Amino acid sequence: MLAIIMLAITVSEDTPFMSSVGRENVSNTYYEWQTDALAAVDTANAVVEGDDATLDARVATNRVGNYSQISRKVIGVSGTIEAVDKAGVKSYLSYELAKASSEIKRDMEAMLLANQVAVVGNSSTARRTAGLPAWLRTNTSKGTSGVDPTLSATTDGYPNAARTDGTQRAFTETMLGDAIQQVWAQGGDPKIAMMGPVNKRRASGFAGIAANRMNQATGAAKAFSIVSTADVYLSDFGKVSFVPNRFQRERDVFVLDPQYAGVAFLRSFKTEDLAKTGDSIKKMILCEYGLKVKTERSHAIVADLTTT
Repeated sequence: MLAIIMLAITVSEDTPFMSSVGRENVSNTYYEWQTDALAAVDTANAVVEGDDATLDARVATNRVGNYSQISRKVIGVSGTIEAVDKAGVKSYLSYELAKASSEIKRDMEAMLLANQVAVVGNSSTARRTAGLPAWLRTNTSKGTSGVDPTLSATTDGYPNAARTDGTQRAFTETMLGDAIQQVWAQGGDPKIAMMGPVNKRRASGFAGIAANRMNQATGAAKAFSIVSTADVYLSDFGKVSFVPNRFQRERDVFVLDPQYAGVAFLRSFKTEDLAKTGDSIKKMILCEYGLKVKTERSHAIVADLTTT
């Protein structure tokens, strides 16, 4: 009887940020989009019947952009490895290609959530896409000496200065509630709080909504709580899912409205055959991508958190 032995990959392939946000195609290494916001509510907006209409003052949109970056994995398999019995693995080359694809996705997840600025790149320096912490500058909570990132122009351009890390402090429910409120007040609909494993465990101990709220099903005075060990948090502004992420910085917690972020692909995943120079087969998996934060006001960051 032939024994089938499967190779076991001992690390996770989960990429919760990329799985939560959208994706789209772009057509240049520097891709741009426009952001806008509604005017403040005007409680004096009442006019006389039959009055002449005059133009209202309008605020121009902001034009922002980001750079794409290239990630790749190059693998090689000898002719002998492909020819011998591989204990249940039909093709070691195919196996290595699948593994490399998962590795790139993990790299992408980490870099999209890294505190890195956009880098133009040149013949000796790789282009880099600005990560999420380098975009978030409106709805922020930070430690002492922490400084929010900036754009290459006041309200336009690309992130040219990353977030300056501040003094670390313990993550609290008040910090989370304030961040959720900030996003909601700016017009966002916060759905996800994404955090590293240490702060996910800390968030699992949050009390939830105050005990003076009534349970609508029974009418009894009963405190709502975090459901399913903090997988869903019942905030004052709707349900927020707590999502652990292995690949983000532990010191950051992101509050996200996923519809206002996405991964932009200049070139999606593709496999290229490399020149054969001997008794081996060489292939390259490559993609070119970047982060698109459609409006940074729809997200928040609780930064400078303790990591132990």
